[in-house]
Amino acid sequence: MLMPSIFGENLFNDDWMDFSFPDVDKVLYGKHAKNVMKTDVKEHDSGYEVDIDLPGFKKDEIEAKLENGYLTISASKGLDKEEKNEKDGKYIRKERYSGAMSRSFYVGDDIKQEDIKAKYEDGILKLSVPKKEPQKVVESKKTIAIEG
Repeated sequence: MLMPSIFGENLFNDDWMDFSFPDVDKVLYGKHAKNVMKTDVKEHDSGYEVDIDLPGFKKDEIEAKLENGYLTISASKGLDKEEKNEKDGKYIRKERYSGAMSRSFYVGDDIKQEDIKAKYEDGILKLSVPKKEPQKVVESKKTIAIEG
């Protein structure tokens, strides 16, 4: 069935089927929010490779931090609210959005910041996270003498 469209988009509302990430600012990203920060995770014997799509971001607009066992990746672009005068023209459609987004992954409490390696190239943030076994707490039995 053919659906009428303007600029290649469906005129009918598809919001009833919107399964986007809750931490993405939908006001800025709209119905395209579900396409943001696509992530691939590959497991190896020694660790994990995490590839996150961040097209259009510069390296200094991306932050990776490790806190309480959670690796959080944040990316933000400035909002350009400055309006141009009529000589420069006016936008009739804008598809490039600005805003902030983040995504968190639990990597464990035994992983340290210096263990994680990160590289940003061609719009993809590549992270290398090692596997570490949790440190086992060995309890030594100490006997208390009971008088009586």
